[in-house]
Parts: sequence; C-alpha cells; structure tokens
Amino acid sequence: MYHPFSVAETTKTAWTIFKKNFITIIVYSFISFLLLSILGIIIEYLISPEAFAGKMTVSFIMIFVQAYTTLGLYKLIFTVIDSEYYEFEFRQVLPAFKSIVSYLIVVFFIAFLVTTFHFLMVKFDNYPNIQTVLENIAAIVALYIALRVMFFITFVVDDQSGAFESIRQSFELTRGYFFKVLIMLGIILLFIALPAAISRYDGFGFVSIAIIFTYPLVNILLAVTYRKLVYSHQDVDDDIAETN
Repeated sequence: MYHPFSVAETTKTAWTIFKKNFITIIVYSFISFLLLSILGIIIEYLISPEAFAGKMTVSFIMIFVQAYTTLGLYKLIFTVIDSEYYEFEFRQVLPAFKSIVSYLIVVFFIAFLVTTFHFLMVKFDNYPNIQTVLENIAAIVALYIALRVMFFITFVVDDQSGAFESIRQSFELTRGYFFKVLIMLGIILLFIALPAAISRYDGFGFVSIAIIFTYPLVNILLAVTYRKLVYSHQDVDDDIAETN
C-alpha cells in the first residue's frame, strides 16, 4: 500500500483540517450547542412536570435535532475535506433524512441493549460477586464492540449506508487495525472526557466552553481515521483531499 495507516499522520491531518476550517466548524458547533441548550431549557423550565405529552414531544424533537446536528457536523467535515480546492454550498452539508433514520435506529438499538443488560443485572442484586464478574465481562465486551462499530456514523453520512449495514461495514473497516484504532479511540475519549470531567468543578463554566472546540475536533479525528482506513484497505494513495 502507498501509505499504511499511521496514528501520528492521522492526528496531524485532523489537526490541519481543524485549523484550516476553524471558523466554519466552530460557528456550526456553537449554533448546534445553542439550539440544543434552548431545547433543554424548554424541557426543564417551561414545560411543567405534569405535562407528560409536552415533555415527550419536545424530548423527541430534541433527539431528532441532536441527530440532525451531529450528522450535519460530519457532513460538514467531509465536505470541507473533499472541497479543499473548490467552493461548496450550504445545501451540501445538510444530512439526508435516510441518514438520520439510520443513525437513530443504531442509537436506539444500542440503548435497548444497555437497558436490557441493566434489567438483567438487577436480577443478580442478591449475588454481588456474580454481578461484579458479569459487569466486568460486559465492560470488556462493550469496549471491543465500541471499537469495532465506532465508524458506523461515518458510513451513514459518507456512504449513506443503512443502520445495520453501517455496523457491518465498520466491523470490516477495523479488521486488522485493532490496536491502532484503539489508540485513536483513546485519543478521542481523552479529548471528550477531560473537559467534561473538569467542567463539573468549574463554577464559571469556562471549561465547558472548551467542549465546543474539542467536540468538533474529535469528530474530525474520527472522520479522518475512517478515510485513512478506507484508503489502507483499498490499497490506494491516501491524499485526504483527493478521494471521495
């Protein structure tokens, strides 16, 4: 292959893309953050606890908007990567409705699995030793699965794949790159978890603002890692701006 997958090169490429398109990406992230915050305030303060139907309606809208903004960010990332040498239009960064549905199916499927496992663990409340062993095994399995399916969203956006098709494609993409992808996952989790953890003790919220910057950066890391892995599997040159 021309350029075997490299963690250092992938990280450098992601940072370069982030710097070149800083204003565009940050403005999008800020608008998305503001929109979700407003919806959160509506749910928390403007709708009474007794208004179950109203809370459910706004919550569903919030889930849909969150999915739309998340996929829109990936669409924007892939657009700025592929449009380095030409201008792009706003409509190019709008995610397809099919992609939103596929994304939500995967998210709800994962939520179903997590909820089911939680209910199963409740049955072992009287057997704490067995419960601990099962939870440890589940944590290892969950980490492995998370690593193998972490690119489902990139296939949903970039390839417009269906929900379970994207999971299968992600498994295939990560085959043979377990430890390198594990390192990339560790970098991504570090960028997300560190500001989020510190923000709990930050009374002024300055660190919370950092998430607006780190969140798009980690998504760029994921998108670039995905593209680099695709090129490695296809045994083609990995000029990130030349290949769709």
